[in-house]
Amino acid sequence: AGRDREAALECERAFALGLDAPETWLVYGRALQGQRRYDEAERALASAVAKRPGYAEALRDLGQLIWMRRGDAAAALAPVDAALAGAGGPLLPVLAAVKIRLLNHVEGPQAARDFAEQALAASGGDPRLALEAAQLLLETDPRRSLALAGAVLARAPQDASAQRVTAHAHLALGDGPAAAAISERLLARDPTDQEAAAALATAWRLSGDDRYRSLWDYAALVRAQTIDTPRGWSSLAAYLADLQAALEDLHALAAHPIEQSLRGGTQTPQNLLHAEHPAIAAFFEAVEGPIGAYRAAIGQGEDVFRRRNHGGHRVLGAWSVRLRPNGFHVDHIHPQGWISSACYIGLPAAIGEGEDHAGWLRFGAPPIPTAPPLAAEHYVRPQPGLLALFPSYMWHGTVPFGGEEPRLTIAFDIVPQPAA
Repeated sequence: AGRDREAALECERAFALGLDAPETWLVYGRALQGQRRYDEAERALASAVAKRPGYAEALRDLGQLIWMRRGDAAAALAPVDAALAGAGGPLLPVLAAVKIRLLNHVEGPQAARDFAEQALAASGGDPRLALEAAQLLLETDPRRSLALAGAVLARAPQDASAQRVTAHAHLALGDGPAAAAISERLLARDPTDQEAAAALATAWRLSGDDRYRSLWDYAALVRAQTIDTPRGWSSLAAYLADLQAALEDLHALAAHPIEQSLRGGTQTPQNLLHAEHPAIAAFFEAVEGPIGAYRAAIGQGEDVFRRRNHGGHRVLGAWSVRLRPNGFHVDHIHPQGWISSACYIGLPAAIGEGEDHAGWLRFGAPPIPTAPPLAAEHYVRPQPGLLALFPSYMWHGTVPFGGEEPRLTIAFDIVPQPAA
């Protein structure tokens, strides 16, 4: 629920009662991290690992925290390397998967691919590692990616992850109809599957099927509006100045988190919904009007997006990103969202009106390799106080920018809320 202080207190109560499980230390470490008590958080996560040396979740969180604090790849990988050295049997693939994902973010995809191939061979073709390797091989060897995913499907035909990787491999090989057929089956199983919707739109576009425009209708579904001035501030400029100062104080880490879209910057580790600073708390008042206007403008319908536009809504999670010069967001979607967002709080002078769209929000460029490649189709120029809203299944990313100043944003996801 993002209530880190209360979570930490409950863990401390458990310790006082003599309860000392590694799971409790993991929760304690996460709660301390959410409070920016980073030294204590690292010690707590290390305690979880000490009590269970093969604890994959704790190893992932510990490696990520070390990376975000110091930007040191070797130090971030050291705990999982130590665990792998002493592990055997069914634990090896689980820990290898942790290392693959860490490697991908701290040393790059080639290092992750090399290790994934080694781990897959050593495991005798473990399905988890097969899918990790298949996803990484989309860029360099999509036929092998297709074969690896197919081997998993032969053993588990209903495995959604294997079906998804298979669809991505078809896209990389230029077979839009095959990718579309798989994505349609996934959406029929779960109409809220944002990853399947993104793959389907990509497959239709790759095939020259104009139905993709119903999913990626940028004119209707991507809208940008200035946020309201919340109560207690005389102007939006005054509010944004206070909000920027409050957010800058939260960006105390050195590097991006793993398994996220961010490259070259930092992301706040806590859910801003529970921030106590008045300027951050007021943000959710400032965006409620634009969210309501967006929902009214998109209307209702039977497509995968509009069919959920009824009843109320709630913000699922909110975070801030501080991009350094040359930083960017890899094109991505938000699998848990319905409506996603980007709100611009502080912008560098390097973001202007040039044709290179430096620092702009872009849509339509899939991170999945396709044959032929598909470029971005739509851009939103950031402005202070501007809130962009769009479907969570739309590929979106950030064009890198130069200069010497950072770019500060807040993002959040919205999900439908049934009427009480």
